[in-house]
Amino acid sequence: MRVVIAEDAAVLRELLGQMLVERGHEVCASVGDAEALRAAVAEHRPDVTVVDIRMPPSHTDEGLRAAIDIRRAYPGTGVLLFSQYVETKYATRLLADGSAGVGYLLKDRVANIAEFTDALARVAGGGTALDPEVVTQLAGASRRAAELTPLTARERQVLSLMAEGRSNAAIAQALVVSAGTVEKHVAAVFDKLGLPASHDANRRVLAVLRYLRD
Repeated sequence: MRVVIAEDAAVLRELLGQMLVERGHEVCASVGDAEALRAAVAEHRPDVTVVDIRMPPSHTDEGLRAAIDIRRAYPGTGVLLFSQYVETKYATRLLADGSAGVGYLLKDRVANIAEFTDALARVAGGGTALDPEVVTQLAGASRRAAELTPLTARERQVLSLMAEGRSNAAIAQALVVSAGTVEKHVAAVFDKLGLPASHDANRRVLAVLRYLRD
């Protein structure tokens, strides 16, 4: 992957860069503020960016706003938001234009290098990577809409794992069930949410967005 890193903490920025380079990825640029991030993406057109939400000068949402701008200007560039805490309003804003090629991880996930790089690869490939804690808080902070009522507990569990960006195979492994069972649950979710037949990847995105927003 070709990656641009935007993180104002120099030590963490260096750590991320070394970790990715050691695994054969190219770090096109490593910057410490949102304006430098915008410029780096415009110059290098990376596959994916790792963006700290809170960056100089105000350390509020500069990174998020830059990430949203990048998604609109360069839809082929994945954006993985990085934060020390779960901030549901920021996750919701990032997902407002669709969840393809986006992610939101807590910084603690860097400790698990395989998990972090796997999430980054999913985002770079146009998938979704949401931290389980982000999914939990987003779902808990929102009211369950009437259209989700028909879903069984197991179907909601499957939908929650879909929101984390997991494939059917990964969901089957997590729930200790067969791949065929997961496929049936996923089909039931699509049917009960009234999602028309189309490419499954598109329906997965629509189902996840409905789950997180409702």
